[in-house]
Amino acid sequence: QVLLVESGGGLVQAGGSLRLSCAAAARSFSKFAGSWFRQAPGKEREFLGAISWSGGATTYADSVKGRFTISRDNAKNTVYLQMNSLKPEDTAVYYCAADVSLRGPVAALWNFWGQGTQVTVSS
Repeated sequence: QVLLVESGGGLVQAGGSLRLSCAAAARSFSKFAGSWFRQAPGKEREFLGAISWSGGATTYADSVKGRFTISRDNAKNTVYLQMNSLKPEDTAVYYCAADVSLRGPVAALWNFWGQGTQVTVSS
């Protein structure tokens, strides 16, 4: 079992930046792949990107490529999502997920989830 806790969400103006953190309570988290999703009201959960356990491989959705960056610090059992040039359409609840290997963009394939953190981008 992997307990994940997101933090760093909040209210930001369009064009601003936020960095989300996903802290894991699991000694073996350094061997888990991590990912970020988001879900806006009335919409399906959307894949944003993922990172391998070593951090050596990352993948991003086209909608955020070049604006969002995923990284990790295995010494701190934490995965990050750096979000730049935020837009009002980025407003959503942001979730991190983890699994023993990269699971791709399908949310149902990721086994461990955080509770989410709200990001609101004002125009």
